[in-house]
Amino acid sequence: MTQQFSAATLRSTVATVIQAAGSSPEEAGKVADNLVLANLSGHDSHGVGMVPRYVEAVLEGGLKPNAGVAVKLDAASLLALDGQRGYGQVVGEQAMLLAMERAQQAGSCVMALANAHHLGRIGHFAEMAVARGLVSIHFVNVQSRPVVAPWGGGDGRYGTNPFCVGVPLVGREPFVLDFATSRVAQGKMRVAHNEGRQVEPGYLIDEHGRPTTNPGVVVVPQPGGMFGALLAFGEHKGYGMAVACELLGGALTGSGTWHRPADNLRAVINGMFTIVVDPRKLGTQSSFDGEATAFVDWLKQSPPAPGSDAVLVAGEPERQARVQRETEGIALDDQTWAEIVAAGAKVGARVG
Repeated sequence: MTQQFSAATLRSTVATVIQAAGSSPEEAGKVADNLVLANLSGHDSHGVGMVPRYVEAVLEGGLKPNAGVAVKLDAASLLALDGQRGYGQVVGEQAMLLAMERAQQAGSCVMALANAHHLGRIGHFAEMAVARGLVSIHFVNVQSRPVVAPWGGGDGRYGTNPFCVGVPLVGREPFVLDFATSRVAQGKMRVAHNEGRQVEPGYLIDEHGRPTTNPGVVVVPQPGGMFGALLAFGEHKGYGMAVACELLGGALTGSGTWHRPADNLRAVINGMFTIVVDPRKLGTQSSFDGEATAFVDWLKQSPPAPGSDAVLVAGEPERQARVQRETEGIALDDQTWAEIVAAGAKVGARVG
């Protein structure tokens, strides 16, 4: 069963729980806004269903309320930052504000962010950039229980390691490409498990390395305490992209990579390697604007394939979802809602 909630109700509920877990009202509101925006965008995997895990991570000490980003290196167009295990929704925005300021001053900025707790939907940071007319590229690694199998492997060895690109388009809505390098995000399997449904073949292997459609294999321990794993998208190509995210987002930023046995800790630590470019400073603004919009228009002139209404570009599905869900509300399954209520109870917040 599912219930419909307004965005305002969910923002208030989440903020109450996060504040009870130790965050300032401002931080709690920012985290709540970010999570609800993910739900509005159609990405329930990165939405309010993360609250129970955040509360558990705070109680374990792996997530630090009210921590801000620390500047380790500020060399104009080079930034090395440390999130100090603060809420990724907060330290990620702080990091992007610094990187965008440098890019607007110098034309570009390479920013390395280490040790942020779960950054959430990486597309949010690309949307920050395109709103200022900036291009951004993001490579992110995930340090948590490894849930994705390497190409040719039979168990989880790394995280869902997202990749994202934001490109502003003059006179058009921006291009915002944001995807996990696994076939699907881990959070989508949590949602499917909570809803009690199976998933499509080709997404998962079980704890013995065999194909399965049961999302629970990457959500709850299987017999013997073992877990299954997600598969990479695009076979060896997605696997290669995931490794690039680990090497750049994890190793190059100083955040670290995963190369140890799995544990049961609830913190999700992200490293993010970001490149921000100002086309105005690059000297190609005029040709960039013309060529980019001409190409997008060319794509959308393609006649719809059977079963398709129209050609879309990255970012459109999220914008369409926001319009629909702002009006119709956000659906949460009963299990997810019960977990949010229980999380609030753990920190003394009465919700629900």
